[in-house]
Parts: sequence; C-alpha cells; structure tokens
Amino acid sequence: MNAIARLLKPRSVAVIGASADPAKTAGRPVSYLLKHDFGGAIYPVNPKVPQIGGLACYPDVASLPETPDVGIVLLGAERAHLAVRELAQRGAAAAIVLASGYTETGEQGARRQQELMEAAGAMRILGPNTIGLVNLTDNIVLSASGALEMDDFPKGAIGVVSQSGGILGSLLSRAAARGIGLSKLVSTSNEVDLELADFIDALVDDEATRVIALYVEAVRDPGKFRTAALKAARAGKPIVAFKIGRSEAGAKAAVSHTGALAGTDRMYDALFRQTGVIRAQSFSDLLDIPAALATGRRLRGHRVAVLTSTGGAGTLVSDSLGMSGFETPAPDAETAAALRALQTGDHAALDRNPIDVTLAGLQPDLLRGAIKALLASPGYDALAIIVGSSGVAMPELMAHAIRDCLPLSDKPVIAYVSPHAPEAASLLTRVGVPAFAAAESCTAALDGMLRAARWSEPLTQEAPPSVSVDSLPSGSLDEAQAKQLFTRFGVRSAREIVVRTPEEARRAAQTLGGRVVLKILSGEITHKSDVGGVAINLTPELIGPRLGAMADEVETRTGVRPQGFLVQEMVSGGTELILGMHRDPLGTAILLGMGGITAELFNDTTMRLLPLQGGLGREEALGMARELKTWPLLDGFRGRPKADVDALAEAIVAFSRMVAQLGDRLVEAEINPVFVLPEGQGVRAADGVVVLR
Repeated sequence: MNAIARLLKPRSVAVIGASADPAKTAGRPVSYLLKHDFGGAIYPVNPKVPQIGGLACYPDVASLPETPDVGIVLLGAERAHLAVRELAQRGAAAAIVLASGYTETGEQGARRQQELMEAAGAMRILGPNTIGLVNLTDNIVLSASGALEMDDFPKGAIGVVSQSGGILGSLLSRAAARGIGLSKLVSTSNEVDLELADFIDALVDDEATRVIALYVEAVRDPGKFRTAALKAARAGKPIVAFKIGRSEAGAKAAVSHTGALAGTDRMYDALFRQTGVIRAQSFSDLLDIPAALATGRRLRGHRVAVLTSTGGAGTLVSDSLGMSGFETPAPDAETAAALRALQTGDHAALDRNPIDVTLAGLQPDLLRGAIKALLASPGYDALAIIVGSSGVAMPELMAHAIRDCLPLSDKPVIAYVSPHAPEAASLLTRVGVPAFAAAESCTAALDGMLRAARWSEPLTQEAPPSVSVDSLPSGSLDEAQAKQLFTRFGVRSAREIVVRTPEEARRAAQTLGGRVVLKILSGEITHKSDVGGVAINLTPELIGPRLGAMADEVETRTGVRPQGFLVQEMVSGGTELILGMHRDPLGTAILLGMGGITAELFNDTTMRLLPLQGGLGREEALGMARELKTWPLLDGFRGRPKADVDALAEAIVAFSRMVAQLGDRLVEAEINPVFVLPEGQGVRAADGVVVLR
C-alpha cells in the first residue's frame, strides 16, 4: 500500500495531543475511533495522563510500541511541526495536521507552513487547517469535527474531497438526512502536500467509489489536476465540482481562506469542460448531481417522461426541464394504449406530458404498470416521477413499487417529492431512486447525467514541424510585424502595404484596387480606433489627405506623431471574430468570440486551455465556434451565406500552435478582427497585437 492508501485505510493511528475529555476537541478523535469500532490499533499520545478511553497513553511518539500508519496532530501551529518531525522519524505514512495559523494568516503563517514541510521530509501531510478525513466504507473516522457526532453514517458510492473542512461536515450531514450514501470524505484545506488531485487519483482506484464530488477554492497544480481528472473520466467515474469564487468577493474570500492563487472563473469552466468535470452551479447541485450519477444509469437523450398524479407539480418539473433544453413529448400511440389499459374511468390524461394517471389514492400495481410502460417506451430517455401527498402518506408502498421496476431498464429514474416530506425523499433515495425537493434539482441532476454520458476526451493530433521564430524582435510588435508572425504559422492576413507618405499611400491604394483601409502603424498604440488611427472605405484620391489629417489627430490625442501607416484591402462579406490568448495561474487558454469594436461590449466568447504539449485539435476548435451565441451568423442565419468554418478551425489550431511554441516568450497575442469569409474563401486576419518578452 502506498502512503495515501495507508492514510485512507490505516491499520494503526496515533493521536498526538489527545485529551482524556471526549467533550473537548482534542478528545474527539480517540472517542470517534472507539465509537465507530475502528479495527486497528489506537495510540493516544499525551505525557500528562496514563490512559484515555481505556487505552494506554504514551508520553511521545518515540515511546509507541510500533510505527503508526497515520498520526493525527492536535497540537497548535507553534508546536505541530515537532510532532510531525517525530512521526516522520518513526516512518509513519502520513500526518493529519488540524491546526490553523498557516499560509491563510499571512507571512508568519507561511513560514510555519514551510517549517511543517521541512519537518515532514518524505512523509505525507494532510492539511494543515483541515478537519481530517472519514472513510465511511470501513468506519474509520480520523477527525475532531463535531459534525461527526452522528451514530451511523450513510454509506454509498460518492467520494467527497473538499478544500474547506466546515463544508465537509455540512455535506455529510445533508447527505445523511437525504439518504445519500458516501464512501470517503477528505478535507485537504491548505494542501501543504496532499491536494485535490492526489485524492481524485486515489478515489479512482477505490472500488467503493463510483462518483467524486469536489468543493474547490483553487486548483494549485493545474497539470496534476488535469491528469487526475482525465484518469477519472477514462475510468467512467464522473467528477462533479462546485467551484467558489465566481464573484470578486468570493474569489477574495477563497484566497484568504487557504492562501492559494485562484485562476479566473472562466478558466475553470474551460479546465472542467476539457477534463470531463461536471460543474455544479449551486451548492445543492454538489449532492443532487452525484446522487443521480451514483445510480450508474446512463442518460442517452433529452426526452423525459413526467409521471404525476398532481398536475401543478408535474408542470413545475416539465417547465424547469424545458428551460434547460429537455423535451417532454406526449406518449406515442402504443405507450398511451398501454397506460390507458391500466386505468379505469375517464380521469387520466394520457395524451400529453406530464402524464397524469390520477393514481386514486395510490395503487402500487397501477404505479408499477405505468412505470413499466414508460420505461419500455422508445420515446423516452428518462422518467421523472412526481410524489404527491398520497404517495407521502404511504412512502414505503410507493418507494418499493418504483424500486421493483428498476431492473427492467437502465434508463434514469428520479423523483420529485412535492410536499415537504424529507423522510419520504430519503427512503426513495435509499432504494435507488434519487429524490429531490425542488424541480430545478431534477433538471440539474438529469443535465449532469447527460453531460457525463456525452463527454469525450479531446482528440490529439500529430504536431506539425516547428516554425522558425529566432529572428523575432522583443517588445510590442506593430500590426504588420504581428500579422507576419501569424502568417508564418498559417493564419492568412488581408493584403496590405506599409507606407510613410501621402504619395506612397496613394500608390498603395491603387495597387490594392478598390476601397482600402488606412491605419497608423505603431507597437505602442494597440487600440488605434480610440485615437482616430483608423479610416475605412478610402479611394486613392482620398487617402493622401486623410493620412495627413490622421497624423494630426493622433498627435493631438496622444502627443505622438505616427511615422508609419498601413494601407489594407477592405475585407467585406465576412463575420468578424476575435481570436486571442489568455494566461493565468491555471495555464494558457485560447479565446474565440465576437470580434470588432463590440468584442468587450457583448462578451460572447469561449475558451479552451492548451494541452500540456502542443496546440488545440481541430474538433476542439470547431466546438469553440459552435458554442458562441454568434454561431448562427456563421451557420447561415436567415439566408446569410454559410461561413468558411473549416478555415476558421484551421486558423484557431494554427494560432494555438503559435502560442504553444512561443510559450512564456509570448506575453500577449490577439487577432481582432479575424474575418471569416463565405465557404471556400477562408479567413483573413485584419488586425493583430503581439507582445514578446
């Protein structure tokens, strides 16, 4: 067993700083281990008392009769490193450090954390500032949290890893109340050593875990996280992550809590999307989605049957589903006939969805028949059952009737409990039917299942030969230099000529033919239109005088008189996009969005993180284009010619290769706009910014 495996399932535990009073925080770890029948050896360490909980107490780690697998360190931040050093010297696999007062408190705390790392040597550390971990599968509680006072834990297939200790206790108590079974819970907190990715990796290998839930404040090692998340996705173990810090206030709070740098929220969207992680949009989703995924059922489409005996609740669910792109089609003729055969009288509404069978005070046989018919129907991919007041009155009858039908199909079956009836919802969940108290939770659960089923790993493609970049200057390139660099990597630019005088501009306009664009050429002024440095639709006769007027206007606004200009062909008939790069602590991303001067106004953009090696693949590039709200403009909206999307994908791939090859040498790069012309005509880079170290 490696160190993390020994931490999750130790054969012996030392509790350093244990108290003989189980009511105190320092008395809880020994008390919890005894209460939940830990099968290994427990060694309390406290030089002041001979016994704790009927167990022999030892004065120090050196006095222990054997080397413990794990040491729980209950000492304060000023002394914790001493116990860590003793455990490391004995050869323990790991130490759990509960004390706070480290990086999250500032400079002095950071020095303490460094001291802790040095004391540990090769031994692994969970924490500091952690509440520890709980292995529910094997009844092992390695924590001092009062949230663990419950007698029985709900065992199941969901492993939870949280960077907040308090949130871990919150999830455990909420899961217990709802009948949602968990396998392992780990609080990583400051992550001086062991972090999210380490436990994702371990839970992928854990037979008891089928789904992994994460409470994320910041990913410290993006490469390691990506590797672990992809391992989980390939193993068919979905990850659901709730990432805080979407607002500025939340981001600051997350940083101050653990002292970690946080990437921008949209970068997390890209990271999660590319590694198959399902992002929970609300805290309640962090249990709702895993509860549905833990059933192991696979959602193959958008069509949902809503079976109800109460019309209002059925409408709530179908409306929520419709808002998220799900369909609730009416039953086909054969399914409607099967349903009609079950019900006497004329009260049933079987020609629409929600399917109201008016369950007449709850008849289990009628319910079973309706469920069987809907699960057998080729017109539905999932079934949502509304549990009304009559169902809550006899929850066992309803729960068992639904449970009996589950083996007939692998389609997802969920329940919406309309009255406030947590016990009935818990019972349904325990028998394998995830039950929710909100219609929106039903939608979130099914949406998570659909995302899990449809994710596919981005394809890698063979990298082309490297492009020579030895002759590049440093600093901010002017527009002509920037576009020459783009062209080297395969992004075609609009035709253009560099000029300095009105006469040169006139000849250039004649050479390019037709109407042209005149721009100042400057490495320092990137937003040229803001200072009067762009003029469009000029003829050879107009361009000379316009050059002089432009030079005067730019000088007035900036204090700098431009010496160079660019005469460029007018590009028309295309869709303007922006193609750029963005760096932050999570890595480097490629950005695609609506371009031109409205790029920042409309904020219609999408991002992809570069892989660890090379640029993006073609399918990823196409996926980026299809995610834009602007996509219909590229796809022939209202008779508009379809754009050359294949050429756009090639340009995205080429641009990403440039960013990957230049690496840290590239500070900034952007093409805005890049014109996507009609099918077969390619793309043109009409403006560009490049800043090199």
